[in-house]
Amino acid sequence: MKYDLIVYGGGTSGIASAYIAAKYGVNTLLVEKADVLGGAITQGLVVPCMKTESLNINTEFYNDLKNFADKYNARITYSDGNEGWFNPELLKIVFDSMLSSVKCNVLFSSHPLTIKFLTENNIFNSVINHKVLSLYIESKYIIDATSNGEIFKLLDCDFQNSNDKFQSPSLRFILSGVNLEKFSNWIMELDKNRDITTSSKINGAIHLSTAYTWNNDKKWALEPVFKQAVRDGALEYEDTAYFQIFTIANMPESVAFNCPRIILDDSENPNDPFVYSRALKQGRERIYRLWNFCKKYFPGFENSYISHISDILGIRESYRVKCKYTMTKDNIINSKKPRNIALASNYPIDVHSNTKDNDKLEFTNNTYYLPLEALISDKYDNLYAVGRILSADFESQGALRTQVNCFSMGEAAAKDIVSNLNKKQ
Repeated sequence: MKYDLIVYGGGTSGIASAYIAAKYGVNTLLVEKADVLGGAITQGLVVPCMKTESLNINTEFYNDLKNFADKYNARITYSDGNEGWFNPELLKIVFDSMLSSVKCNVLFSSHPLTIKFLTENNIFNSVINHKVLSLYIESKYIIDATSNGEIFKLLDCDFQNSNDKFQSPSLRFILSGVNLEKFSNWIMELDKNRDITTSSKINGAIHLSTAYTWNNDKKWALEPVFKQAVRDGALEYEDTAYFQIFTIANMPESVAFNCPRIILDDSENPNDPFVYSRALKQGRERIYRLWNFCKKYFPGFENSYISHISDILGIRESYRVKCKYTMTKDNIINSKKPRNIALASNYPIDVHSNTKDNDKLEFTNNTYYLPLEALISDKYDNLYAVGRILSADFESQGALRTQVNCFSMGEAAAKDIVSNLNKKQ
């Protein structure tokens, strides 16, 4: 079999790449190791998308996603203007529908075994494993959207030398059976700071958001509640590291949790299989405690139940590859505008730490730009990296790893490939 493009990894950036490439007529294959597309946004329950400025640079996929989501009642626009409040379960159907609409071929339950670059033909020869079958496929281009740079590893490409520090991972979950009106009345009365707690009615349903962390950078209205729970033995101190909740589009009486944070030693790499496995168990233990805490201390949660636990650990920092250009914190602060722009954003540098008062949420108060060259391998001109593995230093990756930015990265890589293929015709 022969394809113009193989996209490895069907998460947020990979879906965008495959969809846009196929939409513009590129013969595209998307290879996903799981049985569902979406990665962090579906399997990982990472909703809503964080709001960021885009300046309409490579936002075609995101705009199409919102239109498709509306057909399946899988999205709302929140009161702050955030259009990315998605339903993670319905998005599984939405992503299938999107890729079918552009005739993109998808292989589920599949992963690459070997990949060789044939210099004389300037193509990649891939062996892909699907359960017990092996497929031999040639492609002119490859996009690595695997989140850990698996394709770059198979092709012996270089990685950044600074992969010695990692952000804390999380394991998200959803509680259902929540009396949102009761909880909304209580939390809005408790917390007068509308930067942290918000609530409104959208399409006749209550939607809200609130948060608490163990850091002293803000006056948290929920601080007395969490401290009392620790004194009572209902929570461990580390359970209070980070707590953030959101309601979900068209999932009545349900609340999505951006927590618990998994506390690791600074030297521990969450991508290590033993650390990863231990973190999953720690996360599920914390989820059980947080559920019982909510039932006891939050009005409206008395009859709640755990309806979803993320299938994957929410890893924020993995192996960053080496491309033709490396994005840095200085690029973000100085806001230099490159010739080839992959995306524009104003999302802050966001680093989740293992220790108290060491989180970073650094706003730059400007729009910054990611060069396309930060997505193109320095070894192969027809190999791209998108998503959290982009060529960037630790802090700039902390600003660029959000979902809307990943959508734009995937789109930028796909459109560059479309342009290259059209030049050769």
